[in-house]
Amino acid sequence: MNPHQSQLNTAQFLKNLRDLRYREVMMVVATLAVVAGSIVFFPGVENITKGVQSNVSVGLLTLFVVVAIVAGAVKGMIGFGYALITTPIFASVIDPTLAVVVLAIPPWMINMFQIGETNTGLAFIREEWMLVGLAVVGSILGVFFLAQFRTGPIVPFLIGLVIFGYVVFQVVRNFVTIEEAHHPIGLSIAGFLEGFLLAVANLGPLLPAYFHTFERDVDRYIGGLSMVLGTIFTIRILQMVFFTDLMTTYRLWLGSIIAVVTIVGLLLGTYLRRLEIDQEKFNWFVITLLFVISLNIFRNTIPTLFF
Repeated sequence: MNPHQSQLNTAQFLKNLRDLRYREVMMVVATLAVVAGSIVFFPGVENITKGVQSNVSVGLLTLFVVVAIVAGAVKGMIGFGYALITTPIFASVIDPTLAVVVLAIPPWMINMFQIGETNTGLAFIREEWMLVGLAVVGSILGVFFLAQFRTGPIVPFLIGLVIFGYVVFQVVRNFVTIEEAHHPIGLSIAGFLEGFLLAVANLGPLLPAYFHTFERDVDRYIGGLSMVLGTIFTIRILQMVFFTDLMTTYRLWLGSIIAVVTIVGLLLGTYLRRLEIDQEKFNWFVITLLFVISLNIFRNTIPTLFF
């Protein structure tokens, strides 16, 4: 992309924004929401590390920033992966429940941004209303479960097994795909479990795996995932704010700060996706990422569970 083309795109974006076009408005609202949260809920310089373990050093915070940017870039490219990358790393250093709550904010911003960027709207909800509805039910149940119980490493470990099994299946079957095939029962189960697992552990590989197998329109794949995930995270955040004591103003601020940093990676990943990466390379990138994520989950959970 040359500088002249970039300027034209920027000018067109601003024009569409002034005209209140859906795509541009969604992208800007998502971005401004987390920027506003990082300002409004700022706890003061003396309270920046409040609620986070005292042994979190400057170097570790820098690592968190790098992880958030990389995860944002991955999400921008392939439509999922942010929570799968950030949650195991963050939860290995800070309280896992804190990590799950705080890391609800950046994915909300990212998914709302991508709903606009892919121009996904009410048509998707009308077509896949059962998927969205069951994902919401699963999310609501998951938030109440998180508020009442501490699951420890067992849920992430089981999710790691699911991811690893999917990787093996796709490699053995040479990336089996069924173009635009919809199985109502399978899709409904995937949506419900996606909502529940995201609420409990902030890890939800089932729906991305389903869409990666049965959907090959990239914009629909990413836009559809973003619509479902954005709905789940919206319900989660509202439920945690108004019906539990999980989401404090400090956690809203911390999540907003991480989301602001994530924007850099998201924009980079969106640019790379628009370069139209070869489908085979895309498949291998997705599978390799999932394989690395499963190994990282096993690294963090197996010693606690079995040793």
